[in-house]
Amino acid sequence: MDLEIYDKTEKGVSEKDQKLIRDVLEFAGSYIHLADNTEMSVTLVNNDEIHQINKKYRGVDRATDVISFAIEDDDDDDDFPIVMDEELKESIPENIGDIFVSVDKVAEQADYLGHSFERELGFLCVHGFLHLNGYDHMKKADADVMFPLQKEILNAYGLKR
Repeated sequence: MDLEIYDKTEKGVSEKDQKLIRDVLEFAGSYIHLADNTEMSVTLVNNDEIHQINKKYRGVDRATDVISFAIEDDDDDDDFPIVMDEELKESIPENIGDIFVSVDKVAEQADYLGHSFERELGFLCVHGFLHLNGYDHMKKADADVMFPLQKEILNAYGLKR
């Protein structure tokens, strides 16, 4: 997976935590059998910035922990489909989208829940990653699929509660 990490926080996020993000998302990608040529980004921000993003794009006037922007590629609605052979198609990276994570919320929630910063950071990244891959939790039936998968990935990686 081609993963870009952007640190837009005031204090900066350690290399160790950025490596955790990269490693847990690579693991999650393998776990759900994501194509190797998948692209995505993670942008690390503070509460002020995620508050503005949440307000602008979701109409919610408060900071949140993670926001996912999936790139929906619905070929059925394409008026001008690009026709290519399978080899060429496999060589072109598929960008699944971007996630924004508030490191302030990571710290707040880790403290509140009584687990490590690393566990919360991994949890939020995997949560956002699953949203980019079509998983949701707005309906009970969807949550019954997403939440166990999320826990399974984190436990298998070694980030247990």
